[in-house]
Amino acid sequence: MSNFSRQMNLSSSLIRRLHRHRSLANSSSRAFTTTEGHRPTIVEKRSIDILHDPWFNKGTAFSMTERDRLDLRGLLPPNVMSSEQQIARFMSDLKILEVQARDGPLDPNALAKWRILNRLHDRNETMYYKVLIANIEEYAPIVYTPTVGLVCQNYSGLFRRPRGMYFSAADRGEMMSMVYNWPADQVDMIVVTDGSRILGLGDLGVQGIGISIGKLDLYVAAAGINPQRVLPIMIDVGTNNKKLLEDPLYMGLQEPRLEGEEYIAVVDEFMEAVFTRWPNVIVQFEDFQSKWAFKLLQRYRAKYRMFNDDVQGTAGVAIAGLLGAVRAQERPMIDFPKMKIVVAGAGSAGLGVLNAARKTMGRMLGDSETAFESARSQFWVVDAKGLITEERKNIDPEATPFARNIKEIGRQGLKEGASLVEVVRQVKPDVLLGLSAVGGLFSKEVLEALKESTSTRPAIFAMSNPTKNAECTPDDAFSVLGENVIYASGSPFRDVDFGNGHIGHSNQGNNMYLFPGIGLGTLLSGSRIISDGMLQAAAECLAAYMTEEEVLKGIIYPPISKIRDITKEVAAAVIKEAIEEDLAEGYRDMDIRDLQKLTQEEIVGYVEDNMWDPEYKTLVYKEN
Repeated sequence: MSNFSRQMNLSSSLIRRLHRHRSLANSSSRAFTTTEGHRPTIVEKRSIDILHDPWFNKGTAFSMTERDRLDLRGLLPPNVMSSEQQIARFMSDLKILEVQARDGPLDPNALAKWRILNRLHDRNETMYYKVLIANIEEYAPIVYTPTVGLVCQNYSGLFRRPRGMYFSAADRGEMMSMVYNWPADQVDMIVVTDGSRILGLGDLGVQGIGISIGKLDLYVAAAGINPQRVLPIMIDVGTNNKKLLEDPLYMGLQEPRLEGEEYIAVVDEFMEAVFTRWPNVIVQFEDFQSKWAFKLLQRYRAKYRMFNDDVQGTAGVAIAGLLGAVRAQERPMIDFPKMKIVVAGAGSAGLGVLNAARKTMGRMLGDSETAFESARSQFWVVDAKGLITEERKNIDPEATPFARNIKEIGRQGLKEGASLVEVVRQVKPDVLLGLSAVGGLFSKEVLEALKESTSTRPAIFAMSNPTKNAECTPDDAFSVLGENVIYASGSPFRDVDFGNGHIGHSNQGNNMYLFPGIGLGTLLSGSRIISDGMLQAAAECLAAYMTEEEVLKGIIYPPISKIRDITKEVAAAVIKEAIEEDLAEGYRDMDIRDLQKLTQEEIVGYVEDNMWDPEYKTLVYKEN
């Protein structure tokens, strides 16, 4: 692994260099131009079969030549429309068809929009991704957080066309053969969940596959992963949700969740099956309850190309935001290990962030045991039972390193189980970080206590999803703490207009800034595993993406509208780190020796040239 000075050099020179690389990569001609998009595609379907295939269907965009060639003349209205005209027509229909479903505080028509987009996905996949990419800021919250939570809660009623695969406890002993039921010989990306902890909504059983589908939509839209090479997967090991167990319309196994070795055996069999058929696939674990999230991550990460987005992706996005907060406070980066951080929440996401932040601080302090011990002392962790100390009984092993010493906190006027407001009042933290899944946890009393922070510009990270689970809204934060607070959330919120020309920026610390780039960079590097260094490189890249002018305004995350450019940069950083750690093995025609010769600008170009774009291809029929 490269040394820490290279990993953590977020000086102004690095940031300028990143922006220079982006400019050069965008302006220079591509050295790796592909011609695949210009070649006709041979199909063995025609007539109505083509129109019923979402991958090949173009709707009214079929040219007259194609209509004659594919026996489509008369099956479509005579006017040949461009893809731009199709999108305009779809957008017009969308506005007309929206109903007052009152699904959420930000968009009352969210679920209605999801249904309409889903129907488009069913009939014309290329156009679906064109619409999604062109309107990513508006539709990312529809296909992903926060609307995906509503989708999962209502999935049994929304289910129409099957997507993805389902591996269940009833399939034990059959997974190695059933994996060949999926028609694609090449799968690059799998997102898998067991439905046990969907966002902050808890156990939703088999309905949790909506999470896997939504994440992979973003892999296609943000990272340019070919949609024919993605696979959403649900591992159904039962559910402990009483409502689902009693629901006659529930589509999953209506039995209690497997536990212990039985559970692990099912996941083991699944992992062996998918990596046997697709040895180079990348598997992203999503929304597993914390007791399994860490255990499965440690069990598989050294053997397979996999990562856990809740543990590692959330941690990376949070680290990038924390480093951005240091910059916004006009402090040198070396001050990060001095930041006092109160963390609300000790689930998989909270503990993932804690471990990543501790490692980052420790490396900045010298990468020694003493350094890591010093870093540990900067965190105060509060869960549902209050402040976690060494007196806590039955403590989660992952939380043990962050349990506070009783004598030490006694001098601060605190004790085991102290409330969040007491901890904030006594610690006076620089950062209040929420990963609790408890909406409104940062009450007015807690925010008032944060006024006593020793920082001139305290930061609030209300990271829990979906929207209703955010620990506080930007309106809450800015109304109590004033314009100078730095605010970030996991779900999207609107900026706060103070009416005097000043804006309170609502940053969205969304995992979609990182996981598409981590997956794409791993794929294009051919790395054998996903290392801590690769994850760290991704977080650094995101932290460096913002200009000094932006962070001083309190903008610590970029707009979602730039997601494809962000993903390209993150993927390039991951590839570069994989090469330097000697993990990369190359991808397709790009041999590792050729990959090693590329400059940073060329790596960015290489990434861009391997990102799929939703363009209609000329179709040519071939008889069997």
